[in-house]
Amino acid sequence: MRLAVLLISCAVPATAQDFSLAMPVDCTLGTTCYLQNYVDHDPTDGATDFQCGDLTYDTHKGTDFGLPSLAAMNAGVDVLAAASGTVRGVRNDMRDVLYTADLAEDIAGRDCGNGLVIAHEGGWETQYCHLKEGSVIVTTGQKVAVGDVLGEIGLSGRTQFPHLQLSVRRNGQVIDPFDPDGQIACDAPSGDTLWDTPLNTPQGGLLSAGFAPDIPDYDAVKAGTAATRALTSQDAIVLWTFGFGAQPGDTLTFSITNDAGELFASEVELTRTQALFMRAGGRRAPDEGWPAGLYEGRIDHVRNGTLLNSQTTSVTLR
Repeated sequence: MRLAVLLISCAVPATAQDFSLAMPVDCTLGTTCYLQNYVDHDPTDGATDFQCGDLTYDTHKGTDFGLPSLAAMNAGVDVLAAASGTVRGVRNDMRDVLYTADLAEDIAGRDCGNGLVIAHEGGWETQYCHLKEGSVIVTTGQKVAVGDVLGEIGLSGRTQFPHLQLSVRRNGQVIDPFDPDGQIACDAPSGDTLWDTPLNTPQGGLLSAGFAPDIPDYDAVKAGTAATRALTSQDAIVLWTFGFGAQPGDTLTFSITNDAGELFASEVELTRTQALFMRAGGRRAPDEGWPAGLYEGRIDHVRNGTLLNSQTTSVTLR
């Protein structure tokens, strides 16, 4: 069947008492996965998420559970049924590939990639998009229980990072599970959600960090292959980080220390909104080379004076 995504409408009232959702991915939010995008509540050509933030884009109709790297995707992360129901349609044969404009014709009408729709009681349905090629293990007409494995997170369809997009609809209308009545208030986020367990929803943060002998290639960072665990005494020491939800005015503080103390410190200000970003800083080796030993790195992501989160990492110099 055609897994088309419907035009957004959050105007249909819904309550957590009518329907509830379990975590749809076998991962730990903030550690092995993260929330990248939410449903767009702005009816114009702008975009606003349920927290009046910008972790969404125009007409986005689901909640994105992202993985920090392609390596994590390749290792396999299960997608789970968020609620019990009956599978209404499946697609399982699209390639896992970063979307580029030249692929538009190939995926026309199949932006969801590999995935499925589950019908639930009371006019509810959930849609699971961007699953890994060949990973979907359920079939049309099959009944599933909450928590059943459906497939794995992939990179199929119109996407540029590995994630599950979970869309929720009631009687054909899009519902934001974080704000089911669609009545967002910037100073008072809704306490009524569809989630059976509250989910942490930061508006940005750091996903990974590592050391390298030079500023790493962005594709290698996204692939999860940029970090090295050992450097030589003559290598430059570069500390990098990969994050999401950058906003103008955010700062990243970098620090590299060894047994002798701090050998590098830097603060970088982020100047534009970015869904995903990479930054790095470090030092060339002195003429006599670095002393052998363990070097530790820390990056703090700060917004409006508040620490969003930190990443720490280490490397051995020989």
